[in-house]
Amino acid sequence: MNTSSVSLTTPAGEGDVLVAETDRTYTKVFWRIVPLLMLCYVVAYLDRVNVGFAKLQMSQDLAFSETVFGLGAGLFFIGYFLFEVPSNVLLHRVGARVWIARIMITWGVMSATFAWVQTPTTFYVMRFLLGIAEAGFYPGVILYLTYWYPAQRRAKIIALFMSAIPVAGIFGNPLSGWIMDLFHGASGFHGWQWMFIIEAVPALVMGLVVLAFLDNGIRSAKWLSEGEKQLLESEIATDQKGTQSKHAIGAIFGDKRVWLMCLIYFCFVMGQYGLTFWMPTLIKSTGVTGNLNIGLFSAIPFGCAIVAMNLVGRSADARRERRWHLIAPALFGAVGFVVAASYSHNTVVSVAALSLAAAGVLTCAPLFWSLPTSFLSGAAAAVGIAAINSVGNLAGFVSPYLIGFLKDTTHSTQSGMYVLAGMLVIGAVAVLRTPANLVNR
Repeated sequence: MNTSSVSLTTPAGEGDVLVAETDRTYTKVFWRIVPLLMLCYVVAYLDRVNVGFAKLQMSQDLAFSETVFGLGAGLFFIGYFLFEVPSNVLLHRVGARVWIARIMITWGVMSATFAWVQTPTTFYVMRFLLGIAEAGFYPGVILYLTYWYPAQRRAKIIALFMSAIPVAGIFGNPLSGWIMDLFHGASGFHGWQWMFIIEAVPALVMGLVVLAFLDNGIRSAKWLSEGEKQLLESEIATDQKGTQSKHAIGAIFGDKRVWLMCLIYFCFVMGQYGLTFWMPTLIKSTGVTGNLNIGLFSAIPFGCAIVAMNLVGRSADARRERRWHLIAPALFGAVGFVVAASYSHNTVVSVAALSLAAAGVLTCAPLFWSLPTSFLSGAAAAVGIAAINSVGNLAGFVSPYLIGFLKDTTHSTQSGMYVLAGMLVIGAVAVLRTPANLVNR
């Protein structure tokens, strides 16, 4: 069942059968693990960024300034940064099933407690603790997918997984607006308090589902035959011949390529969280009223992003070309931010520009991970992926805080949008520094 046995001496019919068997096995793997992981990430992302929707009521009820909100939103990523590498190392050691379930249950509990936030200090502390609770989920899933998929199949799968981000926006924003309007005042709670409580429940449920259904890897999957396991293991073994599986873990932090990946990802995450945290506020500033209406308009850019990120992911895998499939979306995202900032009081133009920005920014994230996973594997990948993700996600602290500060200072979101556009351009230029022969496979 070893796919590497297919060569010029293999009869064409036998090669075709092997290809068909490989595709059939990967289809089986896909339906077993990817929809489950996507659903988990929808829940995770909703709990991570619903504070942006809560802001529409929360800031007024608690008298939070834009700077206070931005700082609190960003402090999530400080906790995330500090605990992400240890979390990924533990996942690699104890297994994905238990560790991902632990993460989801912990963050569900923490997310619900936001209903009782009353002061800036408690807001800051709770956001920091939520970051600790969720640390390791996203890089853990990226690492987990490398256990199953070789490099030539990975961009498409990661793009599908990360479709959870726009899906969370499409369904989560209208849902958040609906909850805040419908439950406002019920049992003495504000609408934003009910939103935090209700939207925390799916995380607890999905944690139990993961515990019951997720396998740690190929060898532990009882739903695969022995022949299918050998085929998948052969695919992974062949793929890892060109990676640094024996790279000393400590040397990861001295690898210039890893730091280049950190820079690229930092730039792209600046755009991602600038968009997702501030989308409701940006839509509201164009003149849209009503929380549900704001949520419905906010869903449009995320719908465009789903289409873009999956089309580009498929194209990158089909052509085995990574750099320009990443550079182009980054530049389109930058254009979207500039146009949105320039026409901030025109609803139609702003939503169209934000759709372009969302399509570009959210496409960058899944396509990016085809770069570092092309030269890291095994324990080195566990540390390297977590390190890149944690450093890059410091932009999740910088981005909302910077935009909030600039909005308080200039009384406009324009300067913040221009900064985000500039960061995307820097990220695109940095991608060009990555050797094509290292990542195009």
